[in-house]
Amino acid sequence: MVLSMTGFGRAEGVFEGKKLTIDIKSLNSKTFDLNIKVPIRYKEKEFDIRKLLNDKLLRGKVDCYINCENLEDSNDVNINKEIVKSYMTQLGEISPGANAIDYLQMAVRMPEAISNKTADLSDEEWNFLLKIVNEAISKFLEFRTTEGSILQDELCKNVKNIEAKLSQVPQYEEERITAVKERYQNTLKEFENVDETRFYQEMAYYTEKLDISEEKVRLAQHLKYYLDVMENEDFNGKKLGFISQEMGREINTLGSKANHAAIQKLVVEMKDDLEKIKEQTLNVL
Repeated sequence: MVLSMTGFGRAEGVFEGKKLTIDIKSLNSKTFDLNIKVPIRYKEKEFDIRKLLNDKLLRGKVDCYINCENLEDSNDVNINKEIVKSYMTQLGEISPGANAIDYLQMAVRMPEAISNKTADLSDEEWNFLLKIVNEAISKFLEFRTTEGSILQDELCKNVKNIEAKLSQVPQYEEERITAVKERYQNTLKEFENVDETRFYQEMAYYTEKLDISEEKVRLAQHLKYYLDVMENEDFNGKKLGFISQEMGREINTLGSKANHAAIQKLVVEMKDDLEKIKEQTLNVL
């Protein structure tokens, strides 16, 4: 079945006064391209989160935002008094004319003057974060499945459109070959002393070159194969892209050999449907 590369998932939870919110969203991409924003508190676990997302999401340009919000009033700021005093003393030696407030304002901006008091990340908090990340991934994958179902319906419709137009080609083939032969015969009448045997040999050769039987058969096979892969293989986006390229080659050859207005019109309509297929296939996982 088809899964969309586009997706969105959000999960939230509260652990010991901290509200955790995970947002995951993605667009199509040839590879897995992850942009992740993790609070400093969870930086040590960023690699594990990246690996989890890579294993579950596979492809796409993915943005993952992890937000941690304190719900309880707490004083996590620590002023390193001895360091601040040392800064003020040294500033006073450098610029003895300023007052203490000026020294203090400069000192608190210095490195290590103020720090955050953060407890080490416990196993319980990490497991809770992991649970929320997995919930966001599950919702994200549900979104991909729903979007993929809609995408599959559209792809099927466009493939069926090409099949319907291909089935209309045979009704014009006899008329097309007859018109080509008449054009060659009329050309023959304009010249004198023409070797008719050689002429008809050449005409047979070019008529054979205009034969589109193989293109019709191959295109029909590609259309059937596309539907089979879409319905029976997982993570089939790249394979469907290759098949759509082969479909394009056969349609282009059909157009170049057509030499008939009605067939050319059908080819143009097939190309229109194929462009929709190619565009939609880019979003298949």
